[in-house]
Amino acid sequence: MAATVDGQDRVLATAQLIVKSLKSSDVSDDDMIGIFSKFDNRFSDFKGLMSKASISGGGDYKADDPRLDRFEAAEHVILRCDLNTQSSGQAPWEDEAEDYLAAVDEILQLTEDFAVQSDPEIMNRAENALQLAMSRLEDEFRHILIRNTLPLDAESLYGSIRRVSLSFASNDGEVEEYEKFAEEDNRGSFCHERGASLGDNVCVELIHPDAVEELKEIADRMVRSGYEKECCQVFSSVRRDVLDECMSILGAEKLSIEDVQRIEWTTLDEKMKKWISALKIVVRVLLSGEKKLCEQIFSESELIKEVCFLETAKGCVMQLLNFGEAVVIGRRSSEKLFRILDMYDVLADVLPDLESLFTEESGELVCSEAKGVLSGLGEAAIGTFVEFENAVQGETSRKPIQGGDIHPLTRYVMNYLKLLVDYSETLNALLETGEDESGSLQNDDQDNAQLEPVARRMLSLITSLESNLEEKSKMYEDNAMQFIFLMNNILYIVQKVKDSELRRLLGDRWIRKRRGQVRQYATSYLRASWTRVLSYLKDEGIGGSSSNAPKVALKERFKNFNAGFEDIYRIQTGWKVPDAQLREELRISISEKVLPAYRSFMGRFGSQLESGRHAGKYIKYNLEDLENYLLDLFEGTPAILNHMRRKST
Repeated sequence: MAATVDGQDRVLATAQLIVKSLKSSDVSDDDMIGIFSKFDNRFSDFKGLMSKASISGGGDYKADDPRLDRFEAAEHVILRCDLNTQSSGQAPWEDEAEDYLAAVDEILQLTEDFAVQSDPEIMNRAENALQLAMSRLEDEFRHILIRNTLPLDAESLYGSIRRVSLSFASNDGEVEEYEKFAEEDNRGSFCHERGASLGDNVCVELIHPDAVEELKEIADRMVRSGYEKECCQVFSSVRRDVLDECMSILGAEKLSIEDVQRIEWTTLDEKMKKWISALKIVVRVLLSGEKKLCEQIFSESELIKEVCFLETAKGCVMQLLNFGEAVVIGRRSSEKLFRILDMYDVLADVLPDLESLFTEESGELVCSEAKGVLSGLGEAAIGTFVEFENAVQGETSRKPIQGGDIHPLTRYVMNYLKLLVDYSETLNALLETGEDESGSLQNDDQDNAQLEPVARRMLSLITSLESNLEEKSKMYEDNAMQFIFLMNNILYIVQKVKDSELRRLLGDRWIRKRRGQVRQYATSYLRASWTRVLSYLKDEGIGGSSSNAPKVALKERFKNFNAGFEDIYRIQTGWKVPDAQLREELRISISEKVLPAYRSFMGRFGSQLESGRHAGKYIKYNLEDLENYLLDLFEGTPAILNHMRRKST
C-alpha cells in the first residue's frame, strides 16, 4: 500500500512539472486536463494541480533572473532522468551521475536562498523536484551497494583472516563418558588448543573501494535534503544482508534458546567452536570494516554514521550474544567447561573492541548485553567446575579395575586438570570472588594458603580423588593388590603433575610428599605379599642343626615355599604395573628380600635333600630360576609354574 502511494505521488509530481513546462504553449488548461485524465484515476484531481502549478502569480523573481534559469535547468535534468528511469531507454547512472548530482546541488543551493524560501511557488517546485531526485538517488544508492559488494565465500573470508595468522581453538573430538576422556595421552579424544590472538583489527573489503566515494556523494545529497532516514534504511538493510551471509559462512546460525537446549553435546560442541571463531572475525574484522565504511560514506554527520552502524551491526552481534546466553543457562556438564572458558576468554578479549565500536548511547545496550553474557559465562564456568568436583567426590563405580591398573577416573581427572592449567589466569580471576562459596579446601598442607586460588581448588579436587581411590582399593580382597592399585594411581597423579604446568601450581614439595606415599605403599605391599612365603625360609621350628635337621620338616618347608612362590607368581604376573620404573623398583625390592633368604636357606639345608631320592620334587628352583621368574611379575598376563621342574642332578 505504501509503495502504491509513493508511486502515485511520484507520477503526480512528474505531471506537475510537465504542466509547468507546458504553460507557455497554446494548449489550454482544459485540453491538458483532458489528455492526462485519460490515463487513470491518479489524475482525477489534476485541475487542482493545475491551479497550484501556475507560474504567473507573484514571486520575487524577474523573468530574466539567472537564478530562475539555473533552477529550471536543474529541474529539467531531474525530470528528464526521471522520465528515462520509467522508460526502457534509461541511461546508465554512471553516464548521467555527474549532471544529476549537480542538478540536485543547484536546487538545494537555491532552496537555501532567502528569496527562494519566500516564494511558495518556487519552493513547491523545488520540493517536488527534490522528491523525485531523492527517490532516484535512493534506488541508485541501493543498486550501487548491492552491485559493488564483493563475492563472498568461505575461502575468501577465511583467506583474509589467514593473512594475519589467526588460529582458532580446535578439538579433534569429544567424549561424554569419563572412561573415553581418560585415554592416557590421547589427544584425539580429549584435546584442547587455545587460539592465538588476532592482534590488530583487520578490515576485510566487502565492498569495492571505488564505489565508496560514489556512495558518499549520494549520501551527502540525501542527508542535506532531509532524507537521511531513507538513506540509513537502505544502507543498513543491504549491509545487514551481507553480514547475515558472512555469519552463515562462518557457521553462526540463528538459533533460539530452546533450539540450543535441545542440541546434543557433539553438535553443540561444534557450534560452540564456530561461535568462538565467528565472534573474533565478526567483531574485529567485519564490524571493524563496517564501522570504517559508515565513517567514509556518512563522514558529514557523526550521528548518522553512528545510527547507520548500529542498525547494521547490532543484529549479528545480538545473534551471537543470544547463543552465548543459551549456553549460560544450559545444562552443566564437565565436558563443556573448556568450551565455556574459550567462549568467556574470546568475549572478554573482544569486549573492549565492542565498546569502541558502539560508542554512543544508542549502542550501550549491545555492550551491556555483552557484559551480561560474559558474566554469565564466568558463572557457568565456575559452576561447571564445582559440579565436576562433586562428580569426582561422588563417583561410586563398584567394579574393580583388572590387575590393579590405573582407574579411568584417575586418568580422566588428571588429564582434565592438566588441560585446565591453560586457563589458570581466567580461573584465578573468577575464583577470587567465589572460592568461599563454591567449595572449601580439603588439604592439610599449611603452604596451601599461599597458593593461587586455582591451585588450591585443584589440590582440593586431587584430595577428593585420592579419597575416592582409597575407597575403591577396598574392593580388592587381596591386601597386597590394594597397595598395587594405590601405587599405580598415586604415581600416575604425581607424574601428571610433574610433567605439566601443574608442577608450577602445586610445587615440588607436594610432589615429594606424594612420592613418599608411593614408597610407603610399596613397603606395605612387600609385607602383605611376601611375609608368609619368606617365613618358610627361616630356621625357627625346624629343630636340630643345619647338618642334621629332620628331612620331613625340610621337605615341608621347601614344599610350602614352592607352593607359596608359585601362587604369588600365578596371581601377580596378572597384576599390572604400567610404569616401567615402578615395576623395576618393585622387582628389585622383592629380589632383595627373596633371593638372599633362599640362598641362605639352601646353603644350610639344601644338601640334606639333594642327595636323596626325588630331590627335584622339593628343591624345584635355583637362584637363577627365581631371579628370572620375578621378572615376569606385574606384566598383566597371568602365568603358571606348576608344570616347571628343576632337573635333578
